[in-house]
Parts: sequence; structure tokens; C-alpha cells
Amino acid sequence: MPLTDTAIRTAKPTDKTQRLFDGGGLYLEISPSGGKWWRMKYRFGGKEKRLSFGVYPDVGLKEARERREAARKLLANDADPSESRKAQKAARIERASNSFEVIAREWFAKQSPRWATSHADKVIQRLEKNVFPWLGGRPVAEITAAELLAVLRRIEARGALDTAHRAHQNCGQVFRYAVATGRAERDPSGDLRGALQPAKHENFASITDPVKVGALLRAIDAFKGTFVVRCALLLSPLLFVRPGELRKAEWDGFDLEKAEWRYFVTKTKFEHTVPLATQAVAILRELAALTGHGRYVFPGRDPQKAMSEAAVNAALRRMGYDTKTEITGHGFRAMARTILHEELHVKPEVIEHQLAHRVPDALGTAYNRTKFLKERREMMQRWADYLDELKLGAKVLAFAGPAA
Repeated sequence: MPLTDTAIRTAKPTDKTQRLFDGGGLYLEISPSGGKWWRMKYRFGGKEKRLSFGVYPDVGLKEARERREAARKLLANDADPSESRKAQKAARIERASNSFEVIAREWFAKQSPRWATSHADKVIQRLEKNVFPWLGGRPVAEITAAELLAVLRRIEARGALDTAHRAHQNCGQVFRYAVATGRAERDPSGDLRGALQPAKHENFASITDPVKVGALLRAIDAFKGTFVVRCALLLSPLLFVRPGELRKAEWDGFDLEKAEWRYFVTKTKFEHTVPLATQAVAILRELAALTGHGRYVFPGRDPQKAMSEAAVNAALRRMGYDTKTEITGHGFRAMARTILHEELHVKPEVIEHQLAHRVPDALGTAYNRTKFLKERREMMQRWADYLDELKLGAKVLAFAGPAA
């Protein structure tokens, strides 16, 4: 007679293996140690075979019977349930080996050796934190645009618009790699163009892509204008002060032996210290031979006045840069703030102090000229060295696909 839950629960092990039959080939096998296994006995191709349906109580009586009926349907259609199970297992393994995360990590392993370490870390962390938890286990070929959009919307909802756009771009690169290697038919990320909110942009046009920064630095090196303006261009990314503070810089504020520049910030009226990297000191020493006898580091046509406020932006336009959409003199600040944090992983409070922003501390102090000075000195030299690498084309990022 058919089994009951009560009979199964109260069945006790003996010194021999017991079999309690339910019908249709299904039975419960009780080992001497007390283990209870669901089995099904059947015949296929003239041979007796057995299937295992799991352990009681993990698999209850009702579920065991459902599995038996599924096996009986296969037998009715002249299919071996055991072979069907093996095929399903193989399919699961194949699906897992072609999951989005597996493909993404394979793509990353091939691309990352050509990237700066900081950029590579950022890409894989972005995928691990924002994409893999929801799409990582899905077969890459089965992911739809709607599924990807749901993941990107989750990032967008917390206000991380730039991260959402970069995740969109990275996912597109993974999908295109899957297509190229025969694991997917198409890239669904292309269907989402325009679906996300536009990323927030700085008030002033700026370049924050390391590859494009390198190109800009090479263009500055090749600038054919006056020596004074060329030096102002060279120092703009190195010092990333406000354009008005750079053009109005006075030699009295510089101590090239100590590699420091001190001045009063026009916006907040407090004294600010700018540590000077060796590259900046070299430029200033060369410029001092021309303008060091006067008041201003960057004098205008009238030596008694500072260089025109339009000089740097005009030079950028002469170099072929649109100062409305690409880069302005003020944009070097956004460039430094973004790359120092995202590529060099400098602490935000150190960067903000160097930008001469008000950063209240626990005691309410709005600004301290010497706070983080050691860290800022190290940061400024590291920043200058990094710019040199970009200018030479070293440690730059090679995107595998267009920006989203």
C-alpha cells in the first residue's frame, strides 16, 4: 500500500537495509545508519535501472511522487530518465560555463593587462558590486535588454548616474566579447541607448579620460604661442588652481627651494599652500629667467598687469579644443579632482584641501593651511609623475568599445 508521512517518520533503522514501497517503482530505502533515500526502480531497454530522488526529509513524500511521475512520462515517450538527467546536468554545466560572470572575468583577464592597475581595479569592482549579484549567474546568451536595464536602473536609483553609464558600457563590452567568441548572438546593451538619465557633468568643460588627457598634454607640449602662455598651459594641469589665481600669481609667493607656493585665495580670503612637484619647479625656474624680475609670474603685454584672463582659453582653442564642451582653464581642476580620486585613489578630503575648498573638520575648522600638507606634497608629485606617464602614452586605458 502507498506510504504515508507518518509511516515514513516513524520508520526505524534495523541492522539491514529496508525498502518501503510506495508504488509505480518508488520506494524509500532506509540504511542501518538511519539515512532515508528516495529511489525509483524502472526498466529501460530490457535492463533494470534505478534513479535517486534525494534524501528524506529534504525531499518529502509529495515531491518524491512528483519526480516519479515526471520519470514515468519520459518512459512513456520512450526516453530513459537517467540519460535525460545526465543531459540536463551537462546543459546546466554548459550554461554555468557561459554565464555572464564567467564571460566577464574572461574578458577582463584579456583586457586588463593593457590598463592602468587603478582603472582595472575600478572596472572589476564596478561589475562585482553592481552587476554580478543580479546577472552573474545568467547564461550570457539569454540576458535580455530588459534584465540589463533593471540592473542599471538599480544603480541609477541611488544617484550614481556616472556609475550606471560606465556599467552600461562595460556590460556592452562583455556582450560583444561573448558574440565574438561564439557564446552569444547579439549585444542587448545597444537597445538601451538613451534609456538612462544623462550623466551629470561639471559646470566647466573638462577632460577626465586618461587617454584624452595624455593627448591634451602632448598638444600643450607642441603649443607654438608665447613662452609665458605656454608655461601657464604647462602649469595648469600640474597645479590645478583657479585660473584667476594662476594668471595673477606673484613671484613673492613662491619659494622654489622649499617647493611651495603660498597665496591668498580670492574666493575665501584665506592663505593656501600649493606644494610644487619637481616638474613644476623646473618650469618655474625656466620662466623666472624671463619674468622673475617683475611682480607677476605671468605678466601681460603691460608688465605691470597680469596676463589676460582669456589667454589660457584662447590658447586651448588655438590647439583645437572647444572650451564650451571639451576643456577650459577651470576644467583642469575637475580633471585633477576626478582622476586623483578614481585613478590614483587619493582620499577626497586631501584632494579637497588641495583644491582650497572649505572642508570643516570635527572641531569646525573651515580650513587649515598645513592640514594634510605631507599627504598633499606626496599627492602633487605623484600627480605630476602620472601626467608624465599619460603624456608618454604609458599606463593608459584602451577601451574595447565606444562610450555609452
